[in-house]
Amino acid sequence: MARLNVNPTRMELRRLKNRLKTAVRGHKLLKDKSDETIRQFMIYIKENKRLREELESKLSDSLRSFLLAGSVTTSQVLEEAVAMPAFNLELTTGEANIMSVMVPTIQVKEGDKTNLYPYSFAAVSAELDDSIKNLSDLIADLVHLAEVEKTCNMLADEIEKNRRRVNALEYVMIPQLEETIKYITMKLDENERAATIRLMKVKTVIQQ
Repeated sequence: MARLNVNPTRMELRRLKNRLKTAVRGHKLLKDKSDETIRQFMIYIKENKRLREELESKLSDSLRSFLLAGSVTTSQVLEEAVAMPAFNLELTTGEANIMSVMVPTIQVKEGDKTNLYPYSFAAVSAELDDSIKNLSDLIADLVHLAEVEKTCNMLADEIEKNRRRVNALEYVMIPQLEETIKYITMKLDENERAATIRLMKVKTVIQQ
């Protein structure tokens, strides 16, 4: 491991020891943060998997009903039936702090569903009613799934950043500091031994 290019002085040795102490403490904190972030990430991944499987199953049923409605209804009548929105949604966005990562939060407030079917029942089949009802019930879950997936992506990015920082400290910075401290300590010991030998020689010359 290459050492840092510094002067082998006691002042530099003290400074590097302080840097090493800070780097070791920072490495531990980042490692702990990375472990906790991964734990939170796994919780959201499981929630994401559960929501996606549930929604895919329900969406498949809704789309199947929609296709059945389309098979017995002309495309023009079908388009006119679903052209106008049946009810309104209110979304309230915010942020939540997960291990110093600001992730989005979305609250869904559904409007009145009394006019969920803004078309004539005589013109379309019952399958269209089922499809629209099921899809309207899934809107809040779809928004929640989007929130969870975005949180997973942001936590994954943070885990990768932390991993690079931890590796940089563990495999580059800390070994360099340790190697440099070892080098400076050896140089200082050599200088001290050399100074001691010179003093002994001077003492011997004076005695002679």
